Amino acid sequence: MEILILGVFILGYVFIALEHSIRIDKAASALVTGTLCWALFVLGWSEVPPHLAEEFSWFQDHSNHGGLAYFFEHRLLHHMEEISSILFFLLGAMTIVELIDAHEGFRVITDKITTRNKAKMLWILCTLTFFFSALLDNLTTSIVMVSLLRKLIDDRETRWLFAGMVVIAANAGGAWSPIGDVTTTMLWIGGQLSTGVIVKHLILPSMVCLVVPLAWMSARMKGEVSRPEEARDEGWDPTTPLERNVVFIAGLLGLLFVPVFKTVTHLPPFMGMMLSLGVLWMLTERLHHSKNVEEKEHLTVIGVLRKIDSSSVLFFLGILLAVGALQEAGHLLVAAEGLRAGLNDVFLIDLAIGLLSAIVDNVPLVAASMGMYDVVPAAAVVDGWSAMFVEDGIFWQFLAYCAGTGGSALIIGSAAGVAVMGLERIDFMWYLKKISLLAVLGYLAGAGVYVLMFS
Repeated sequence: MEILILGVFILGYVFIALEHSIRIDKAASALVTGTLCWALFVLGWSEVPPHLAEEFSWFQDHSNHGGLAYFFEHRLLHHMEEISSILFFLLGAMTIVELIDAHEGFRVITDKITTRNKAKMLWILCTLTFFFSALLDNLTTSIVMVSLLRKLIDDRETRWLFAGMVVIAANAGGAWSPIGDVTTTMLWIGGQLSTGVIVKHLILPSMVCLVVPLAWMSARMKGEVSRPEEARDEGWDPTTPLERNVVFIAGLLGLLFVPVFKTVTHLPPFMGMMLSLGVLWMLTERLHHSKNVEEKEHLTVIGVLRKIDSSSVLFFLGILLAVGALQEAGHLLVAAEGLRAGLNDVFLIDLAIGLLSAIVDNVPLVAASMGMYDVVPAAAVVDGWSAMFVEDGIFWQFLAYCAGTGGSALIIGSAAGVAVMGLERIDFMWYLKKISLLAVLGYLAGAGVYVLMFS
């Protein structure tokens, strides 16, 4: 049954990759893959898998329903907690960004970017993405940058090239910040890494990870971009400059508030995002209370919600369900143990985890690594190998870099990539041909810099 689940996952992966050839939306393929993987997992096990035995024992002691079917339901709902938090975070971020866009708030930025030279614009946007990702997170930043790209670039092929570089920049920027990427946050909260070490030791490799593909891409970009024509009735503007600036500043502060809220309350990030959305909702309702229904229809949260690409959210749901099923069936644990036994070198193990995260998901892979390797107290270090696993040790630092940036190799290998793919409708195979090799080159270059720094 384990092989059958893996086969369904691979087949679903192929359907997603060939979306345009088979003319089936990737969201549909992802949903079928995710639900089938879970159905096969539930139906294929007559006893609890060995790696879940301890939790099953706890479940029997603390639940009125101790049967295996109820335990599998409990495991599914456990994954749905994490998945739902990501989906609500995504929904909130997309709504805030769309609300700013509806008020033309991004003109504050786009009006400052006057160049039409493709190479110069690429450097500007990727630099913004890199640092925004460290301040916000790579998922939120990628959503914001896609909205900017739509305002700056009309040609779809050119915009896709920029969007592919945005994925690389967002993941590279998130790797050197404790709040920039989910996996880095996991290692930070888990006590494996401290803030100072993350920033100090990973910012240079992360920069190299971006600069290498950025230099390659910009050297081959010739000419100027064509900006889209702004469709606006003559002499009519739905928002005043004050409203535009207020919503832009409030929206940006709301996004910046999310990591602060998480740090202070330790609640999941989607809670801070929902709070920011609620405040912005109240603000826009008061800003436009005197306008008639037609004037304010597309300026309210209710109006903006109609424009949200719900298929992207469903695509996320299907992909994360499928990965969760692989985790429950033990495939990811087997992969992690195989890396440990086969490579026996912390640098190679982390490099492999990073590339593997492009195929599945970096969160369960990092979680598996955290479960397999304990933080070694400084007093217990007896050799060079154990020294790698102390708090702020080499293994944890390099794991944060690799898991954060390796997902750029495939467009569905990271949350930022999945979001950009859904919003821009980027084809999987197009990304594989145009961006993947550059992403891997940047990933290996940044890794090489880190190894030279600390080997």
